[in-house]
Amino acid sequence: MKIKLNTFLIFIYILIGALAFLSFRASLLVWFSFFINFFVISFIFYYHLKIEKKFSPFLTCFIVFFYLFLIIAPIVQISSFKLHSTQFMTRYPYAESEVIYANFIILIFILSFVIFYFLFTKNIIPKYSKPLFLATKPFFILNIFIVTILVIVIYYNSVILDIASSTYEKSSKSISVAANLVKSKVIFMIPFGGIIHAYGYLKENHKNKVNKYIVLLILMLLVIAFVFLKNPLNEKRNLLGPVYITLIFLFYPKLLNRNSTFFLFMFISLVVLFPALSTLTHIDANLSQIISNPEELIKSYNRFGGITSAYQTLHYDAYANILATIDYTEKNGLSFGSQLLSALLFFVPRNLWSTKPISTGELIGDHLINDYGFVFNNLSNSIVSEAYIDFGLFGVVLFAFILAYSFKFFLSWLKSNDFAKQITAFYFAVHLIFLLRGDLTNGFAYFVGVFLGIYFIPKFLERIIFFSLKK
Repeated sequence: MKIKLNTFLIFIYILIGALAFLSFRASLLVWFSFFINFFVISFIFYYHLKIEKKFSPFLTCFIVFFYLFLIIAPIVQISSFKLHSTQFMTRYPYAESEVIYANFIILIFILSFVIFYFLFTKNIIPKYSKPLFLATKPFFILNIFIVTILVIVIYYNSVILDIASSTYEKSSKSISVAANLVKSKVIFMIPFGGIIHAYGYLKENHKNKVNKYIVLLILMLLVIAFVFLKNPLNEKRNLLGPVYITLIFLFYPKLLNRNSTFFLFMFISLVVLFPALSTLTHIDANLSQIISNPEELIKSYNRFGGITSAYQTLHYDAYANILATIDYTEKNGLSFGSQLLSALLFFVPRNLWSTKPISTGELIGDHLINDYGFVFNNLSNSIVSEAYIDFGLFGVVLFAFILAYSFKFFLSWLKSNDFAKQITAFYFAVHLIFLLRGDLTNGFAYFVGVFLGIYFIPKFLERIIFFSLKK
């Protein structure tokens, strides 16, 4: 008997949830507060797989984030507490009343979001774009060629010169956070924009074979340059994920263009694969020892404690930081939009805005250091925390509204006839895991940087070429 993928996913989803709740050691009220959120997320999950007709990778990532980071992970963390040790990984103390209130805030966010999502996405109108020129004309080839020249310049200045310069010269150079963001998230993403344009041209199966071969060669060069600039040696895993998952969607969309297949991919990656890979970072043996004795992998896995132990690390601190944010607002009051304004105006330097607030992750990190003896402040801060610290419960509803509307906007891009818009929208969907986990300043700034690199700059060059040649 053939089992449908949707049925299999529902079974795995319920099985993991059931195992988590059956082993959950907490008071009845705490247990029930988590179960209500689990029930609501499960309803959204069922709607997404069984009822929703449109492909919505945005809703997939929303479900996976709340299910993993705000339900499963904190259940595992609280269940691991012992009588003499009832602290989260950030040293924030466990208190039943605070957990129940945090779950209430999360429930308000989820319910508000799902209401707005149903209202906004009931009838999606695709964002159709009238091309400035037909891809069959030489203008499009010229645009791809100019982007390639730009990539060569970037590659030379950012890679070749860095390799040629001495260690002393590198150490003497100082680069600001803003400059590093522009370099890594805007300039280094321009090759991706070229890849999108080149592959979009090849997909149209033009009869001009010479142009096709030229674009194919350019595409290969752009892919090589991009993989060199964006690789695990110089980029964080949580930022590399959206890039390479989007590349899979770009070159082989059938693998990820259904709600069921995309959910399976994201679910396995974040709920199982990423925690399992985290155990490999604790291996003491080198590569040759692992090859000669593969049992070292099993020993490391057992020593680390398995997949559930990964849920007790700072990779899954989103829930603990919601509790810390609530504690911070009780002691210091709400920010009344200053944290949101700082995130939206991330590009304004501090020498021009001397009172610019620090990111919410840093703010709560400093609070944990000062009040609870934690050791560093580079923490995440989920969208629920960001909403609450700005405007309290009203902010929770407001941020849910904004998030649902952004889903509507990018869903229309995903359904448009503009290939660049489709890929940009999909990238935003995968980036949502990082954006929802937070903090908002970094999540928003990184997406804006990538948006400029893969969509705005190539489109801007396209318009300059068109209007210049038109005159």
